[in-house]
Amino acid sequence: MTLRAAGIIAEYNPFHNGHAYQLSQVRTQTDADLIVVAMSGNWVQRGEPALMDKWQRAQAALAGGVDLVVELPTTSAVQPAHLFAAGGVQVLAALGCQWLAFGTEHPDLDYGQLMAHLPTNPATFKRFDQTYATLFQGYLRDQTGITLNAANDILGFFYALANRQAGSPLRLVPLPRRGSQHNDQQIADQARFASATAIRTAALAGDWDAVRSVVPDTTLTTLQTIRLTSWEDFWPLLRYQLISSAVTDLGALYQMREGVEYRLKKAALPATSFAAFMHAVKTKRYTYTRLQRQATSVLLQTKPTEMLAGPQYLRVLGYNAVGRQYLHQIKKHVALPLVSRADREWQQKLGALDNRAGLVRSLVTGVAQDDGRIPVMFPDSQRLSRKLP
Repeated sequence: MTLRAAGIIAEYNPFHNGHAYQLSQVRTQTDADLIVVAMSGNWVQRGEPALMDKWQRAQAALAGGVDLVVELPTTSAVQPAHLFAAGGVQVLAALGCQWLAFGTEHPDLDYGQLMAHLPTNPATFKRFDQTYATLFQGYLRDQTGITLNAANDILGFFYALANRQAGSPLRLVPLPRRGSQHNDQQIADQARFASATAIRTAALAGDWDAVRSVVPDTTLTTLQTIRLTSWEDFWPLLRYQLISSAVTDLGALYQMREGVEYRLKKAALPATSFAAFMHAVKTKRYTYTRLQRQATSVLLQTKPTEMLAGPQYLRVLGYNAVGRQYLHQIKKHVALPLVSRADREWQQKLGALDNRAGLVRSLVTGVAQDDGRIPVMFPDSQRLSRKLP
C-alpha cells in the first residue's frame, strides 16, 4: 500500500488544543494516510527562542496525532513570512506530501486574485515611514479590495504563493482557525482554545490553572517539568555579543540594514533586560518581530549566505509506526538528504547553523540538542485520543 501524506508547517510553540483540532480536520478533509509536520527548530519565526526545545515539541506533536515531524531549518524558520512559507513548502514537497493544510481566519480568500496583483516594481515597499508589512497589505487592499490583516491570512497567502512558485506540488487545504486570535495575550476564563502567545505567557508565569484547559495533558506535563526559555534567558549572551563586537562585524550579519547595528549596539550597554533593550531600539519603521529577528542574527552570528540558502536537508525529529513506514517508502526518492543522526560532518557543514542554534540553547538549559540525538520513536499506545477537545 502506498501511503499518502498531508503536510503542515508549524511551530507548536507549544502544541495546544487548537493544533489538535486542526489535525482532526486534516484527517476529515483529506484522504491522507498520515500527517507530516515541518516544524521550526529551537528558534521560531518571530525571532524568539522556542519555549520548549525541538525534541520536546516533536514529542508533544506525536502524542497529539502527528505521524512524522521533520525540522524546518533555521534558514527558513527565522524568516519573514514569504521566506518562512517558501522553506516549509520546499520541505513538504521534498517529503512527497500531496496536501498542505493550514489554519486561517478566512479560508475562502481568493489567493489567485491576490497573486495576480503582486507588484513588479521592487521599490514599491521602500518607504521608511511605515513597515514593509503595512505597505504590502495596503497595496493589495488597494488593488483587489481584499484585506490581509490577520497573521494567518497573510501566512496562508504566502503558502499559496510559494506553492505556485514551486510548480504547485501541493494541494492547498485552508482550514478555519478555532478559538482566539493569533496574538491574544490572555487565556479567557473557561476557554478550551487559546493563542500560543497567551499560553507561553501563562506558562512562563506558572499559571497552570489557566494553561491546563487549553493544552493536551502531554503538553501540560512537559511544560511543568522542563526548563522553559524566553528571550530574557538569552539576554546576557546577546548583550555580550553586541558590546564586544565591532559595528562593522555586526553590519555583516543577516538582516542588518539601514545602520540598525549602530542602534542595537548603543542600546545594549544601558539596557538591563531584553524587554528594556527592545523598548530602546523600537521605531515606527522596525516592528518588534523584525528587531527580534535581528537580535537572533546577532546571537547566532548568522550570515546572509547561510540564511538565504533555503532547506538543504530533511532532519527527522520523530515519528510513530506509520511515519516510520512512510520514511521507508520515500527514502530512495526524496529530493534532499534525509538526516536521522547529526554526525560530525553534518554539524560542521550542512547543519552548521542548526547545530549552532542548538548549542546556544544548551548554554541556558544544559540539554544537548544535536550531537548524539536520534529521532523520537513514539509508540501508538501512548497516542492521545483524536476526539476533539
